[in-house]
Amino acid sequence: MPEPDRPLRADARRNRERIMASAGVLFARRGREAQMEEIAAHAGLGIGTLYRHFPTKQDLLTAMVRERFRGMADIARRAAEISDPGEAFETLLRDYCEAADGDSAFQLALMGSEEIGFEALEDQKAEFADLTARIITRAVDAGHIRADFTLDDFPVLTSGVMSTMYFKPGGNPDWRRHLEIVLTGLRTR
Repeated sequence: MPEPDRPLRADARRNRERIMASAGVLFARRGREAQMEEIAAHAGLGIGTLYRHFPTKQDLLTAMVRERFRGMADIARRAAEISDPGEAFETLLRDYCEAADGDSAFQLALMGSEEIGFEALEDQKAEFADLTARIITRAVDAGHIRADFTLDDFPVLTSGVMSTMYFKPGGNPDWRRHLEIVLTGLRTR
């Protein structure tokens, strides 16, 4: 698999983008059952091209999740720039769930897959976790959310909300209401 930071030729980059987009669509539709051959066909590429970029399905899933974690770190960075600690925390939670709502493949990945090499994602996870921990600490210190809320609670809450998106056929428009219930339970005022 090419190194993620090594620049690709323009045609190779386009092929990789097509593969990633097709994989996102098919993993969203079929979950882990999506096959590499289907992904290549959906992308309009030969199977050899797909395997040059991603020798295994695990490599493809890991690349997808790495890209999503970069996006999640961007969300956390934007939230961290908000001066009000409570607003920063709630923005982080809402924007994180909004991003997941539009990306079933990411939901599926975060809900757990033995096929994803999470050890390969430590840098992306660490950046997101560090930013999120700082936002949580600010919100707790400001008295906006419960004093016993920690970084370890964040994935539990978001996974709960995201599971309502994923497990209801056609998605779940009520997830925002579920998130508001969670936020109401966390607020101290």
